[in-house]
Amino acid sequence: MAEARITPGPRNLITDVAGLSIGNAQDACARTGVTVLLPDEPGIAAMDVRGGGPGTRESDALDPRHLLEGRVDALVLSGGSVYGLDAPSGVTHWLGRQGRGFAFPGLSVTAPIVPGAILFDLANGGEKYWAAQGAHGVVQEPPYRALGYEACEAAGADFALGNAGAGFGAQAGRYKGGLGSASAVTPDGITVGALVAVNAVGSPVIPGTDCFWAAPFELDGEFGGRRWDGQASPAACDPLEGSKLAAGPRENTTIAIVATDATLDATAMHRIAVMAHDGFARALRPVHAPVDGDAVFALSTGRKPLEAEARTLDITRLGAIAADCTARAIARGVFEAETLGAILSWADRHGGR
Repeated sequence: MAEARITPGPRNLITDVAGLSIGNAQDACARTGVTVLLPDEPGIAAMDVRGGGPGTRESDALDPRHLLEGRVDALVLSGGSVYGLDAPSGVTHWLGRQGRGFAFPGLSVTAPIVPGAILFDLANGGEKYWAAQGAHGVVQEPPYRALGYEACEAAGADFALGNAGAGFGAQAGRYKGGLGSASAVTPDGITVGALVAVNAVGSPVIPGTDCFWAAPFELDGEFGGRRWDGQASPAACDPLEGSKLAAGPRENTTIAIVATDATLDATAMHRIAVMAHDGFARALRPVHAPVDGDAVFALSTGRKPLEAEARTLDITRLGAIAADCTARAIARGVFEAETLGAILSWADRHGGR
């Protein structure tokens, strides 16, 4: 009798976790974008930061010791560095118009809880029109608030990878970065998914090869099925080989969301966020550098109750699966990306997919 295996979900996207929608919006001229995760009902979330140059918004609201105990109405990944921290404002506006958010007795207005994280894509050659005075002396606003609202309008179960949303203007090492996603379903029916915007200083590819560092974790040829030939140890490569040249502070970040339908509290989700960072280390080299802003959100939709006596084992198992999904999503984001300006894609560097 064959042993039951972990398999990708039907879409191989984070939206295989029932009750989640993803929306992307981008500004092609500015070479930037925003990605929004919308749960059908408020989720329980946590966050863990490992990079040396992070940029986040409302991360303190995810502390399980605080009033909301990790309850969120949306999560946002954005390009734009500090300007992108305004993207959750557009999402907050959209949610408020739907009557979603923390309700106050006697008031019609709600307070949506919308944490977010940013990556640096300001140096990718796009037209950052808000940085200079516009026509007729009009100073234009950064696009991120509008992109956040637009991403909510576009949200659904299916969404684009690669040059999409927060990954539109990203760069991973010397490769065009992008938005990636992957999912896994356990034999007992629990689903885990990951969503990643890959803009790392480190390389996603073993130097001198077309093989992704994440190759041992690939399922069903989801990022090309390339395999390392084993002729030389990857550990012999200089850790900076293939990484971005002359990386500067706050110019690199991989930001991610992992999600599950298992019913877990904010403390447990924080542990899963911690463990999911292992997926960064499986897919990028170097990782968590002083010049990266690596951050992971973890969210539970709470649709599948767990047996109390097995809770510690479930957290351990789901955290390990979340790390695998994160590694796969990173490679998929780079694999699906297209050349943008001078930043060549994996496919163009290696003769196509």
